[in-house]
Amino acid sequence: MSDDQRFGLSRHVTLPGPLRLDGGVLLSPVEIAYETYGTLDADAGNAVLICHALTGDQHVASAHPRTGKPGWWARMVGPGKPIDPAHHFVICANVLGSCMGSSGPASTNPATTLPWAMAFPVITIRDMVRAQAMLLDHLGIARLHAVVGGSMGGMQALSWPATFPERIDAVVVIASTARHTAQNIAFHEVGRQAVMADPKWRGGDYYADADGGDGDPPAAGLAVARMAAHITYLSEAGLTEKFGRRLQARGDGPGAKSFGFDADFQVESYLRHQGLSFVDRFDANSYLYITRAMDYFDLAEEHGGLLANAFRASRARFCLVSFDTDWLYPTAESRTVVRALNAAGAPVSFVELSSPYGHDAFLLDVPDLNRVIDGFMKGGT
Repeated sequence: MSDDQRFGLSRHVTLPGPLRLDGGVLLSPVEIAYETYGTLDADAGNAVLICHALTGDQHVASAHPRTGKPGWWARMVGPGKPIDPAHHFVICANVLGSCMGSSGPASTNPATTLPWAMAFPVITIRDMVRAQAMLLDHLGIARLHAVVGGSMGGMQALSWPATFPERIDAVVVIASTARHTAQNIAFHEVGRQAVMADPKWRGGDYYADADGGDGDPPAAGLAVARMAAHITYLSEAGLTEKFGRRLQARGDGPGAKSFGFDADFQVESYLRHQGLSFVDRFDANSYLYITRAMDYFDLAEEHGGLLANAFRASRARFCLVSFDTDWLYPTAESRTVVRALNAAGAPVSFVELSSPYGHDAFLLDVPDLNRVIDGFMKGGT
């Protein structure tokens, strides 16, 4: 296996389109940044599409070019792991609307030669899936051995057999949902308002080569949005175990209250760090667009109001995984999907795993998750 196959080959393609979006707009051209791992079989039958979450990207198992950190799912993808480039041709594409090379608000509007900014059309999860299908067409892949995703990636994974039932053999959905609840939407709206309330947002025209833009993004607003969202990814037990009410150490002495508004508590410092590190790698406008796409997601609504209808044409087998401490997309959401799959007559396996990590468990070291996915990918249930 070559280094490219082992660690990922970064690619970018500009497809002529047009891509008809759910909002009625025709997007053309369509830029897609993606990575591949492994070698495509002669019959193109070993392709596995990995769909990333809200703040993820195509660098699923290779070092991130901006942060230098390992790929976001290197625990799951790699030699000897459940998704193995020695057996699978792995594809992970940066979603439509994001900021790591695919068409989005930070990319160039061909009509103006300036960044799209807020003129970029509003998108949906299904639009992201249609763009991925265009990429697979470009790669000569008619059918996927499997589509795999967690969180927003799981939404895409659910949308795949509903949108292209003839193109999927297996579906893995981890810590996800078939629709956003009012609570989910509410948390996202807080984040969007934080971004838009930042004076540097300037209606989205903050890019250096935008009309009048100075290249100074709304970092403070985006950091607050990330902090609020990050709380939903964790569990109360996990936060208590990791931080409790412990105070920050100051200088060489023990923790003490400042009787001010510095980050007295360790959990405050942690959240501020999460917010600040996020703004270095993510675009504020993309955050607005992708959270809106997630909020619009309602798979039953797209299929006459009955979730089972989304899966009736599919012949894929399904694996759903939830975590007992995930309160963002709790186990009840996965059970709703399982019941719909049962009603549609689809073969489905489901497991709730125990983890202290909350929603983020799908990204962290949970050996049971690896065992479940490994068994399913090898054909077991």
